[in-house]
Amino acid sequence: MTAPRWVPLWFRGAAIYGLLALLPQYLLPQPAGAELVAYGFIGTASAFQIVFWIIGGDPIRYRALMLTGVAEKLAFGVPALLLHAAGKAPLAVVLFGGLDLLLGLGFLLAWRATPRR
Repeated sequence: MTAPRWVPLWFRGAAIYGLLALLPQYLLPQPAGAELVAYGFIGTASAFQIVFWIIGGDPIRYRALMLTGVAEKLAFGVPALLLHAAGKAPLAVVLFGGLDLLLGLGFLLAWRATPRR
């Protein structure tokens, strides 16, 4: 029993993309008074990229964690779209939120395509 070939590539690609998008944010100035929230978000989201890398290494073994990945992507993607619609977030946030939603959809499809142990 093996997962489709695209599943580990999707998760490992998501991990690489996520770290490339997140880690440089440590070098940017954060909103005054919200530094802890900003750095906490960057750190927590970066830790999740490691989880995605691990899932990509053995999708069948870590199949149950795939749905947690879907939740992680929804947790940023949905608020990004809603905040933009309310005029509270710039278009760049929508682009990254949309990418997260696309990755989350891929995680859901990967979960469905990956056989149980």
